[in-house]
Amino acid sequence: MNIIRKAKPKDIDAVALIFEHIIEEEEKGRCTVGWQRDVYPTRNTALAALEHDDLFIMEEDQEVVAAMRLNKEQVPEYQKCQWEYPANDDQVMVMHTLVVEPSVKKRGYGRKMVEFYEKYASENNCPYLRIDTNSLNNRARALYKSCGYKEIGIIPCVFNGISGVNLVCIEKKLDL
Repeated sequence: MNIIRKAKPKDIDAVALIFEHIIEEEEKGRCTVGWQRDVYPTRNTALAALEHDDLFIMEEDQEVVAAMRLNKEQVPEYQKCQWEYPANDDQVMVMHTLVVEPSVKKRGYGRKMVEFYEKYASENNCPYLRIDTNSLNNRARALYKSCGYKEIGIIPCVFNGISGVNLVCIEKKLDL
């Protein structure tokens, strides 16, 4: 049985370890997300989300297996995107840094996190959902597409301290 809940201070080590495991997988050529060790994401990424009370984790048998940040903070790069749905900032829920522990991939945890994101957005009266990912991250792009999201544009930028990122802006509108 898995549960999704707001993170607590005791969860930070586990979230930081997931970041580390994903970066290790990338360094070994087993996945491509476009992250860089000691740049993004780091333990401080998780701590900042915890301090803002918008870090969510998924537990399976009391082990943290996935995490994400949910809030209404649109990154500055979003201003360069021609969104399909113009929306007031208070109507947009953004998902940041969705991660699933690589050792438990292919169990549907990413999809369950996206479903939770949609439910959370609906409960907070935010019909407009926005996500971004590195264009290199084909696994995330396929997940979001399969969940009904649309890629709106690609913004070349320096993102989270990483140069040469082609940021894919992704959107969906909920029927509230």
